[in-house]
Amino acid sequence: MAASELYTKYARVWIPDPEEVWKSAELLKDYKPGDKVLQLRLEEGKDLEYCLDPKTKELPPLRNPDILVGENDLTALSYLHEPAVLHNLKVRFIDSKLIYTYCGIVLVAINPYEQLPIYGEDIINAYSGQNMGDMDPHIFAVAEEAYKQMARDERNQSIIVSGESGAGKTVSAKYAMRYFATVSGSASEANVEEKVLASNPIMESIGNAKTTRNDNSSRFGKYIEIGFDKRYRIIGANMRTYLLEKSRVVFQAEEERNYHIFYQLCASAALPEFKTLRLGNADYFHYTKQGGSPVIDGVDDAKEMVNTRQACTLLGISDSYQMGIFRILAGILHLGNVEFAYRDSDSCTIPPKHDPLTIFCDLMGVEYEEMAHWLCHRKLATATETYIKPISKLHAINARDALAKHIYANLFNWIVDHVNKALHSTVKQHSFIGVLDIYGFETFEINSFEQFCINYANEKLQQQFNMHVFKLEQEEYMKEQIPWTLIDFYDNQPCINLIEAKMGILDLLDEECKMPKGSDDTWAQKLYNTHLNKCALFEKPRLSNKAFIIKHFADKVEYQCEGFLEKNKDTVYEEQIKVLKSSKFKLLPELFQDEEKVLSPTSATPSGRVPLSRTTVKPAKARPGQTSKEHKKTVGHQFRNSLHLLMETLNATTPHYVRCIKPNDFKFPFTFDEKRAVQQLRACGVLETIRISAAGFPSRWTYQEFFSRYRVLMKQRDVLGDRKQTCKNVLEKLILDKDKYQFGKTKIFFRAGQVAYLEKIRADKLRAACIRIQKTIRGWLMRRKYVRMRKAAITIQRYVRGYQARCYAKFLRRTRAAITIQKFHRMYVVRKRYQCMRDATIALQALLRGYMARNKYQMMLREHKSIIIQKHVRGWLARVHYHRTLKAIVYLQCCYRRMMAKRELKKLKIEARSVERYKKLHIGLENKIMQLQRKIDEQNKEYKSLLEKLNSLEITYSTETERLRSDVERLRMSEEEAKNATNRVLSLQEEIAKLRKELHQTQSEKKTIEEWADKYKHETEQLVSELKDQNTLLKTEKEELNRRIHDQAKEITEAMEKKLVEETKQLELDLNDERLRYQNLLNEFSRLEERYDDLKDEMNLMASIPKPGHKRTDSTHSSNESEYTFSSEITEAEDLPLRMEEPSEKKAPLDMSLFLKLQKRVTELEQEKQSLQDELDRKEEQALRAKAKEEERPPIRGAELEYESLKRQELESENKKLKNELNELQKALTETRSPEVTAPGAPAYRVLLDQLTSVSEELEVRKEEVLILRSQLVSQKEAIQPKEDKDTMTDSTILLEDVQKMKDKGEIAQAYIGLKETNRLLESQLQSQKKSHENELESLRGEIQSLKEENNRQQQLLAQNLQLPPEARIEASLQHEITRLTNENLDLMEQLEKQDKTVRKLKKQLKVFAKKIGELEVGQMENISPGQIIDEPIRPVNIPRKEKDFQGMLEYKKEDEQKLVKNLILELKPRGVAVNLIPGLPAYILFMCVRHADYLNDDQKVRSLLTSTINGIKKVLKKRGDDFETVSFWLSNTCRFLHCLKQYSGEEGFMKHNTPRQNEHCLTNFDLAEYRQVLSDLAIQIYQQLVRVLENILQPMIVSGMLEHETIQGVSGVKPTGLRKRTSSIADEGTYTLDSIIRQLNSFHSVMCQHGMDPELIKQVVKQMFYIIGAVTLNNLLLRKDMCSWSKGMQIRYNVSQLEEWLRDKNLMNSGAKETLEPLIQAAQLLQVKKKTDEDAEAICSMCNALTTAQIVKVLNLYTPVNEFEERVLVSFIRTIQLRLRDRKDSPQLLMDAKHIFPVTFPFNPSSLALETIQIPASLGLGFISRV
Repeated sequence: MAASELYTKYARVWIPDPEEVWKSAELLKDYKPGDKVLQLRLEEGKDLEYCLDPKTKELPPLRNPDILVGENDLTALSYLHEPAVLHNLKVRFIDSKLIYTYCGIVLVAINPYEQLPIYGEDIINAYSGQNMGDMDPHIFAVAEEAYKQMARDERNQSIIVSGESGAGKTVSAKYAMRYFATVSGSASEANVEEKVLASNPIMESIGNAKTTRNDNSSRFGKYIEIGFDKRYRIIGANMRTYLLEKSRVVFQAEEERNYHIFYQLCASAALPEFKTLRLGNADYFHYTKQGGSPVIDGVDDAKEMVNTRQACTLLGISDSYQMGIFRILAGILHLGNVEFAYRDSDSCTIPPKHDPLTIFCDLMGVEYEEMAHWLCHRKLATATETYIKPISKLHAINARDALAKHIYANLFNWIVDHVNKALHSTVKQHSFIGVLDIYGFETFEINSFEQFCINYANEKLQQQFNMHVFKLEQEEYMKEQIPWTLIDFYDNQPCINLIEAKMGILDLLDEECKMPKGSDDTWAQKLYNTHLNKCALFEKPRLSNKAFIIKHFADKVEYQCEGFLEKNKDTVYEEQIKVLKSSKFKLLPELFQDEEKVLSPTSATPSGRVPLSRTTVKPAKARPGQTSKEHKKTVGHQFRNSLHLLMETLNATTPHYVRCIKPNDFKFPFTFDEKRAVQQLRACGVLETIRISAAGFPSRWTYQEFFSRYRVLMKQRDVLGDRKQTCKNVLEKLILDKDKYQFGKTKIFFRAGQVAYLEKIRADKLRAACIRIQKTIRGWLMRRKYVRMRKAAITIQRYVRGYQARCYAKFLRRTRAAITIQKFHRMYVVRKRYQCMRDATIALQALLRGYMARNKYQMMLREHKSIIIQKHVRGWLARVHYHRTLKAIVYLQCCYRRMMAKRELKKLKIEARSVERYKKLHIGLENKIMQLQRKIDEQNKEYKSLLEKLNSLEITYSTETERLRSDVERLRMSEEEAKNATNRVLSLQEEIAKLRKELHQTQSEKKTIEEWADKYKHETEQLVSELKDQNTLLKTEKEELNRRIHDQAKEITEAMEKKLVEETKQLELDLNDERLRYQNLLNEFSRLEERYDDLKDEMNLMASIPKPGHKRTDSTHSSNESEYTFSSEITEAEDLPLRMEEPSEKKAPLDMSLFLKLQKRVTELEQEKQSLQDELDRKEEQALRAKAKEEERPPIRGAELEYESLKRQELESENKKLKNELNELQKALTETRSPEVTAPGAPAYRVLLDQLTSVSEELEVRKEEVLILRSQLVSQKEAIQPKEDKDTMTDSTILLEDVQKMKDKGEIAQAYIGLKETNRLLESQLQSQKKSHENELESLRGEIQSLKEENNRQQQLLAQNLQLPPEARIEASLQHEITRLTNENLDLMEQLEKQDKTVRKLKKQLKVFAKKIGELEVGQMENISPGQIIDEPIRPVNIPRKEKDFQGMLEYKKEDEQKLVKNLILELKPRGVAVNLIPGLPAYILFMCVRHADYLNDDQKVRSLLTSTINGIKKVLKKRGDDFETVSFWLSNTCRFLHCLKQYSGEEGFMKHNTPRQNEHCLTNFDLAEYRQVLSDLAIQIYQQLVRVLENILQPMIVSGMLEHETIQGVSGVKPTGLRKRTSSIADEGTYTLDSIIRQLNSFHSVMCQHGMDPELIKQVVKQMFYIIGAVTLNNLLLRKDMCSWSKGMQIRYNVSQLEEWLRDKNLMNSGAKETLEPLIQAAQLLQVKKKTDEDAEAICSMCNALTTAQIVKVLNLYTPVNEFEERVLVSFIRTIQLRLRDRKDSPQLLMDAKHIFPVTFPFNPSSLALETIQIPASLGLGFISRV
C-alpha cells in the first residue's frame, strides 16, 4: 500500500512547531497526489492550512494509533520518526511516570528528579533471571542482560552510560553495580559494590563540582571494571578515569564552584587536627571565591567532610595519609593566594616573607627562597649553556596556576590508585563487566579545547554504536534468511578523520605547539588552508578569523581557537617540580615518583588510568626541560591514545547502551521540556537507531503472533494447518505491494507503516462486526419485547371488551326505560310552559313593538355619525394589525426552526449514545453482579464466624454468671445464718427474762413480775417485727439491685465482645509476629551454620588441593551436630568422664542453648515445688490454729452469763469478719474486673457499692442492738443478785440452782442445755466452712497476683522492645533472656548441689532396698532385666512380662546405633517407604527405640540416639535437600516423631485421646520436653527448606502459566513488539501453562498425602504455595506494561478460579490459601472495572483493600488498551484515586515479598496406631533390632 493512501480524512499527522517542536493535527479531507496544501485541524480545535514543500513534496509524518502510544520499545511503533519517539517518551514519562524506555538496543533513561521506589531488593529479585523483553524497561534489565550474556557467551560485557551533566549517569551506573553485587553474590563477605560505593564520597569530593547545570557534576569520566570468577561471583573491581578538568582548580565561572574537597576543608577548618593547615573561610582564597557561589543549598560541607574521611578509612587510607592529602590541598589553596609585584615589564618579584607562600612552603616542606625564586624565573637550555631568565607577572601567574593544576592532578591520580588497590582481588579474574560513565555531546555559546575533546570522544563512541546497531540488524536479517541489501546509515568516519587523521585538526595543533612562535591565529590559518572548501564537515564562521565549525553527528559546533595551544601543551616548569620533589614531606615526592606512568596514557599501568587535563580559558605555559619523550606529548595526543585504548576495550566486549536524558534545566520533578529532550535525543544517537531500523523492516512478528492478532481478517477456508503458509496467503491479499514485507524463517518483516495499515483494517473489521452483532441483538431484544407486549395487550383487550359489552347491555336497558319516563314527563312540562309563554308573549309584543320603533329612529342617527368615526379608526387598526401580524409570523418561523433543530440534535445524540451506553451498562452490570456475589459470599463467611464467636462468648458469660450467682447465694446464706443467730439470741434473752420473772415472783409479788414480763414480751415482739420488716425491705432492694446488675451486665457484655474480638485479633497478630521472628532467627542460624560448614569444606579443600580458587558446595542445609547435645546433668561430678569421651564437636558453645533451656525448666520446677511446699505449710498452720482454738474453747459447764457474754463477743466478731469479707470482695471485684467495667462511676460499680453500703448499715444496727441487750442483761444481773451471795458467784450459778429448785421447770432446763450444744455444733461447722472458704480465696488471690506480676513484666518488656527497630528488638529480647537465665543459673547452682547430695543418698538407699529385694526373690532374678541408672551401675526392678506380649519397644545394641541411623535415615529411599509401608514408620521405629532406652533408664543411650537422629536427618537433607519427596518425607516423619514424644510423654494434656494400652506405653524415666523443642526447631527448618524447594520448582511456571499463556484462547490481543522481544503468550512446546501448575500442585499434594503429613501442615504448605503464586504473578504484573489490559484481567481471573476449583477438589478451602490470592484477584478486577467517574474511583478504593496505594496507582499507570475500543486511564482519574487513598496507612512497598514465609505451627495430632502391632519389614535392613 502506498504511503500517500494513508493520508485520508481523520488521519492524524505531526507538524513542526517552534514551541512544542511537534504538534498533532487531523486531516479534514483526503489527500490527493498533486495537492499543495493539507487541510488540518489542531488538537485545540483550530483549523490550519499546511503548505507542502514544493520541491520535495514531503508529507508530514503520520501519527501512530493510540494503542501503540506508550510502548516499552520505540521500535515497536509502526511509524518510526522523531515526533513519534518524542511523543512516546513524553506519554510514558508524564502520564505513566515511567522513566525507562527501550529504543532497540538502547535504554533511554529520563531523570525524574524524584526518588522512586523502583530500586529495592525486591525489584532486583523480580528482574533476576528474566529475559530483557519480558519485563518493563529498567536499568536492572540491562544489567541482567549483560550478566546473562557474560555467563552464556563467555564474553566480557560493557554498559555505556552517557548523557548531559545532571541527566543521571552516575546514579544509573551505581544501580547497575548494585544489581551485579546482589544477583551474583560477592565471593567475600564484604561486597565489592559496597566498596565501590564507599569510594563515591572520595571521588565526588575530589572530582565533582557545582556547575550552572548541576550541583554535583562529575568533572571527569570513569570506566569501572567489575571482575568475576569462574562461578560468576564478584571478586574485585578496577576504576579508570578520563579527562579530569584541571583548570577548575584555578578558575571557576560565574555561579560555579571549585571541587567540593576545598570547601569541605574550609568548612572543617575549626577542627583541632586542621589547625596546622591555617585554613579560613572559602571567600578568603582566590581559588574558591571566583564563582561567587561558595554554598550549595541543602548541602553541609562539614558533614560531607566527615563522610569523606570515613570513606578514606574504609578504603584503607590511613589517618597519616589523609592528613597528608589535606596538607597538599591546603597548600594548593594558599598557593593561589600568592601575589606577584611588578619589577619591570619582563620581570616580577614576590614580596619578602609573603604569608601565603610561607604557609605553602611550610605545608609542602620546601625552602621558601627556592620556591619564591623559581616562581619568578625560568631556566632556558641551549646546546652549549643554560640561562636563567626572569618572567613577567602574567607568565608568573600562569606558572603558579599550572603548578597548582599539576599538583592536584597527580594527587587525584594517587587517590585513584589507592581506591583501585582497595578494590583489587588476589583471585584470578575470569571475566568482567565494564560500566562506562562518560560525558555526552556538549555545545555551549563559547566552545573551547575541552568541548572539542569531549565531542571527539562522542564521535568515536557514536561510530562504535552505529556499527554495533548495523551489525545486529545484519545478523537478524541473515538469521531469518531475508535478502540483505545495504542499508544506508550515517557514518561519521569522515568527521573522525577530520580530527585525528594525518594533517587533521589534532596533527596541525601538535605541529603548531612545536613551532617556536606558534599561536592560535597561525593555527587557525593552517586549518583554513588545509580543510576549508576541501572537507564538507569543516566550515569557517563568517564574522570570525579565530574560530572554526565542525559538523558533528549531532549538530554543528563552533569552536573558538583562543587557548587551544596553551591547553594542548599544558606544561609546568621543571624547576618547580624539582623543588617539590626535594620536599621533606614524604607524600609529596611520592606523587611525582612515577612521572612517566602518571602522565603517559600508553604505559601499561596496573589500573589502566589515563589522567588528562580539561581546562577552560586561562592559559598555562608548557613544562620546560623535560628530557623524556613521554613528557613532551601533548594533551591532544594523550587523549587520542587513551580514546583508542578505550575503544579497543569496548570493541573487545559486548556493549549495552544507556542514554540518560535531562527533561528540563530547572530540576522540576516529572516536567518534560520537548526542546531540550529533542536536542539530547539527536545528540545521543537514539534517533539514529530509529533511522537505521526504519530504513529496513522495523516491524517484526512471529507467524504465531501474526496469526493470533489478525485471525479476524481471515476466512475459515483461508486457515490451514500450516500457520506460515496461512500468513503468506493472507498477506498477499491484504498488501499487494510485496516489497512492503518479507517472510523469514520464524518472523514476518514489515516496512514502516504497514502494521498501522493492518491495524486499521483489523479495527474496521472489528467495528463492522460489532455493529452487526449490535444490530442483531437489538432486533432480537426489540422483537422479544414486542411479542411480550402484544401478548399482554391481547389479554387485556379480551377482558376489557367483555366488561364493556356487559356494561353496554345494561346501559341499553336502563336507557330504554328512562326514555319512556322522560317522554310523558316532558310532554306535560312542555305543554304547561307553552301556555304560560304564549300569554306572556302576546303582552310583551305590544309593548316592545312601540319601544323598538322609537329606538330604531335613534339608532339611525347614531349609525350615521359612527360610520364617520369608524372609517378613521379602522384604517388605523388595520395598519396596527398588519405590523403585529408580520412580527408574529417572523417569531413563529424562528420558534419552528429552533424546534426542528432541537429534534434533529436530540436524534443525533440518541444515535451516538445508544451503542456505547448499552455496552457500558452491560459491562457495568456484569462487574457489579460479580462484585455482589463475592460480597455475599464474604458476608456469609463473616456471619458464620461472628456466630461462632458469639456462641463461645455466651458460654463464657453464662459460666461467669453462674459463678457470681453462687458467690451471691453463699453470701446470702451467711447473712441468713447471721440473722438466725440474732433471732436465737433474742429468743434466749426472752427465756432468760421469763425465768427471772418467775424467780422474782417467788421473792416479790407475782403480779408485778407477770406485768413486767408481758411488757417485755410485747417490746420484744415489736422489735422482731421491725427487724422482719427491715429484712423484707432489704431483700426487695437486693432483688432490684440484682436485676439492674443483670441488665447492665448484658450491656457490658455486648461492649466487651467487640473489645474481646479486637484484642484477640491483636494477640493473634502479635503471636504470629513472634513466631515469625523466632523462625526467622532459626533460618538465620541455619544459614550461618551452612556458611560455616561451607567455609570449613573450602578450607579443607584448599588445604588438600594447592591450587587457587575453590569449588562452591551445596549450601542449602547443614547439620547442627553440636547444637542439641543433651546436657541436663552437666553439673554432676559423675558425668565428667562421660563428657570427656564425647567428640570435641559436642563440646562446642552451641550446647549453651539447650543448657539455658534446661536451666529454665529446672527453675520452673523449683518454683512449682516451692509453691507446693508453701501451700502445705499454710495448711499445717491452719490446722494447728484450728486445733488450738478447739482446746482454748471454754467448757460447756461454764456459767450461763459468761457464756452469753462470750456469745455476744463472737457475734460481734462474726459481724466484723463478714464486713471485712464484703470489703475484700469489693476489692477483688475491683481488681479482677476490667478498667472499663469497674472504674469509679461505672453503673455496675455504683450498684455494687450501694448494695455493700446497705449491708454494712444493717450490720451496724445489729451491733447497736446487741450492745443494748448486753447492758440490759448486766443491769438485770445486778438487780436479782442476793446480798448474802459471794462476790465471786456468777449469775449462771444462781440460775442453775434456781432451775434445780424448780421441779416444774426441769424439762425446760434440759431443752435449753441441748439447744446450746446444738448451737455450738452449728457454730463449729460454720467456722470450719468459713476457714476453708478463706483458704480458697487466699490461694486464688495469690494466683491472681502472680499472674498480674508476670503480665506486667511481659508488657513492660514488650513495650520496651516495640520502641526499638526490628533488628535491635530481636537482639534486645535475646540479650534480656540470656541475662535473666544467667542470673537464675547462679542462684540455682547451690540448690542443684544440695539436691545432688539428696539424690545420692536416695540412690544409696535404693541400692540397699534393691539388694534386699534381690535376696528375697532369688528365684525370679532371671525374669528381671538389669536397669541402668545415671552415673552408677544399679539394677532397677522392671515389670515382668509374659512371652509374646510385646510392649511396643525395640531393643538394639549401643554399637548398632550408627547402623540404625544409616539404614533408617541416611540410606532410606522415601519413595519405597511411602508406597509400600505405613506412613511415618521411621518415626515410630525411632520412638520405640527411645522407649526402650527410657525403659532401661539409660540417659546416655537416649541422648546419643536423639542426637544421632537429629544430625542424621540434617545430613540427609543437606545431601538431597533439593528433592521435594525427600524433604516432604522427613518433614512428615519429624512431625510424627514429635507427636509421639508428646503423646507418650505422660502429660495429661497429651493423653486425652490415648487408649489405656497407649497410656501404659508412656515414658517413665525421662522428661524429653527440651528435646521436643529441639525437634520442633528442626521441623521448622525442614518446613522452610520445603518451601524453598517448591518455590524453586514453581518459580519458572508461574509467570508463563498465570500471565503469558492464553487459557481462554482469542481473548487477549497480541500487540506488535520491538527489538526487545518479549516471551510469546502463545503456548509453544515446552512452555508452561496453567495445567502445568495444577499438575505440579497435584504432585505436591499427592506426595505429602502419601508421606502421611498432618492435614493441618498440608494446609499451611498449600497456603504458602498459593502465596508464592499470587505474589510472583502480581509482581510481574506490576513490572510489565504489556500485561495490564482488560483481556489480561479476564485471563487472570479465570486462572484464579481454576486454582480455587483445585482447592475445592482437595477440600482445602479453609486453609487460608484463597485469601493469599486476594491481592491478585483485586488487581485483575482493577484491570476490568470502569475507570472514568468519581463513582468509579470510590468503587475502586473500596474494592482494592488488599492492594497498597502504590500498587493501585502503578496498575492504573500501566493500564494499556490492546484494542481501539478500550480507553486509557486519564491522569486526572489517577490523581483522584491518590487523593482518596492519601489517608490509607499502608506500606509504600510496590512489590509483594515473594520470599516471605508464613510462620508454621505443628498442632498436636495423636496416632491411633498401637506400637505393639508395628512390624519391621526386612527391606529396611534392621535385623539387628528386636521387638520387646
